Amino acid sequence: GVSYKAVVFEESGVLLPAPHSTATDWEAQSCIPAGTIQQAARSGGESSLSLQYSRGELTAVEFLQELGQQCFEIANVRVPVHSFLWDLIQKEMRKQLPIMADAAQCIRAEGLQTALLSHSLCLGHGQGLLPPDQQHFDVVVESHQEGVPRPNAGIYKLCLERLGVQPQESILLDSSSQNLKVAAQLGMKTVKVDDPEAALKELEAHLGFPLQGFVPYTRSVRPGMEIPKDRLQKYLEDVLGAHPTAPLELRQFDHGESTRSYLVKFGGRLLVLKKEEEPPSGPSGPSVLREYRVLKALAEAGVPVPPVLALCQDRSILGSPFLLLEHRAGRIHRAVSLPAVPPRQRGAWFGAMANVLARIHSLEPGAAKLQDLGEHGNYIQQQVETWTKQYRAVETHVIPAMERLIQWLPLHFPESQKTTLVHGDFRMDHLVFHPDRPEVLAVLGWKFATLGDPLCDVANNCVSFFLPAPFGGARRGLRKCDLGHLGIPTAEEYSQMYCGQMGVEHPENWNFYLAFAFFRRAVMLQGRHRGSLAGEEPPGQLSPKDAEFVADLAWDFATKEGFRVFESLPPTKLLLRHSSTWAG
Repeated sequence: GVSYKAVVFEESGVLLPAPHSTATDWEAQSCIPAGTIQQAARSGGESSLSLQYSRGELTAVEFLQELGQQCFEIANVRVPVHSFLWDLIQKEMRKQLPIMADAAQCIRAEGLQTALLSHSLCLGHGQGLLPPDQQHFDVVVESHQEGVPRPNAGIYKLCLERLGVQPQESILLDSSSQNLKVAAQLGMKTVKVDDPEAALKELEAHLGFPLQGFVPYTRSVRPGMEIPKDRLQKYLEDVLGAHPTAPLELRQFDHGESTRSYLVKFGGRLLVLKKEEEPPSGPSGPSVLREYRVLKALAEAGVPVPPVLALCQDRSILGSPFLLLEHRAGRIHRAVSLPAVPPRQRGAWFGAMANVLARIHSLEPGAAKLQDLGEHGNYIQQQVETWTKQYRAVETHVIPAMERLIQWLPLHFPESQKTTLVHGDFRMDHLVFHPDRPEVLAVLGWKFATLGDPLCDVANNCVSFFLPAPFGGARRGLRKCDLGHLGIPTAEEYSQMYCGQMGVEHPENWNFYLAFAFFRRAVMLQGRHRGSLAGEEPPGQLSPKDAEFVADLAWDFATKEGFRVFESLPPTKLLLRHSSTWAG
C-alpha cells in the first residue's frame, strides 16, 4: 500500500562492487597469500579500513594507501593494491554498473526520483570509477563534501531533503548492514545488496514494475493497456519468419497518443507497435491505416521515417488494428530549448527541423498515391469547423476569447491555399535526431496527417516559441527566454528558414495561421481539462486556465491580423466592408 517516490543508491557495493569482494581471484593471480586483502581491509573492528571507507571517512586514494601498508605488514611483500582496485573492480564494474544504471533509468521512467550517495571514488590522476555523466540521478550527495560520514543519519536526512520526500516514501540500496540499520530507523525502506540481481528482484517487488530492459523514452506498460503477448508472439513469428528463444518483452512509450505505442523486444530486434484506440479519439478518427499509407509513401520518397514492417487489421489478434515499425534509435529533444546541445550549435538543429518539414511539404501527393488522403483547397475551412465542434463537445465553461475566435476565423480564411501533405502535429519532440549532429533520423507522430495547407504545419511548429516553460503538463515553451543568449532563432526567423527551404515568400497573413494554431491548441488543452475532471487525465497536471491563456494568445494574433487587413485597405473600400468583418 506504500507509494514510493524515490530510490537511493549507495555507490560502493551497489553501483560498484565492494573492494574486498573480488580479492580472492586477484590474490591467486598475483601470487599473494590468500586472505591478505580481506584481513587488511577488515581487521580493526569499527576502525577497520573497510568500515572507514564505507562510512566515507577515507577517499579511494587514502583507502588504497592504507590498504597497501596493511598488506605489506601482513604478507611481508609489496602488494600492488592500486592494480587490484583498478583492474579487477573495473572488470566487475562492467557487469554491476550497467544493471544498476538500467534499473535507475527504469525507475525514473516511471516518474520516481533517484539519488546517489557517493564517496568521490577516484584512483588518482583524476580518473573516477563512475562515469562522469551522472544523468541517471536527480540528486547526488557526496559524503566527503558534506562532511557527514555514514552511518550518520544526517547524510540520509540531507538526501531526502534534496529529493523532497519523506523517509517512508523512499528505498535505500546498500551493502552495509550498519548503514541500512540507521536508514531503517529513520523510516526508509531498505534493500541489502549482497547479490545485485537478487537485490533488484526484491526492489521490483516493492515498486511493482520491472527494472531491466530500459530503452530511452519508454516505461513499463500502464495498467489497463496490456496486450496479449502470446498472440503477438505468434503473429510476429509468422510475419517476420523468426522464432527467437527469448520471451517477447513489452514496454510502452511515455508520450500520450491516440494510437497506443509499444516497444517490442523480439529476439534481437526492437520494434514499434502502434495500436488503434477503440473508439478512436480526436477529430481525425482512426489513424493507423492513414499512418501506414503516409509512412510507406514518405519512405519511398526518401523522407526520414521509421520503416514500416506490417499493417494488421485482424481484430482477433490484439482487439484493434495495429501498425508494426522498425525502432529508430536516436535522441528526442523534449525541451525545445535544446539544453543537451551547445548554444552555438542550436541554430543548426532548428535548421534541420525546418529542412525536414520542407521535404515533407515538397512531396507530390499524386506521385505518392496520396491524392485521396484529403480534400483539396478547403483544408482550413474544414479544420476550423472540425475543431469548433470538438471544442463544443469538451466545453466546461465560457472562454470569451474562444467565442470571439469561433466568429472571427471563418471571416478571415486565406483567399488561396496551397495543398500538400501536412503532418498535422509537427514539433521538436516528434523528431528523432542523430545523437551527435543536426540530422533528423525519423519523423514521428503522424496520426493527424492529411492533405492541407502547409503553413498550418509551420504555425503549429512555432507554438512553443510563445508558450511559457513549463506549460500544459509537459510542453515546454520559450516565452520570455533570451533566445539570442540560448542560440535559438525567433519564431519569425524560424519561419523564414522554412520559407527559404521551400523557395517561397513569407506569407502576409502569417498572424492568421498563428491565431488558428493557438485556437487548435486551446481546444486540445480544454479536452485534456475535461478529461482530468472525468478522471481520464492525471490530476494536478492541467489547469482550466491553460486553455484560457492559449485562447487569449490566439486572439492577440487575430487582432494583429485584423489591423494588418485594415491598414492594407484603401480608404474608399473601408465603408464597403460588412460590419461583421470588424467584429471584436
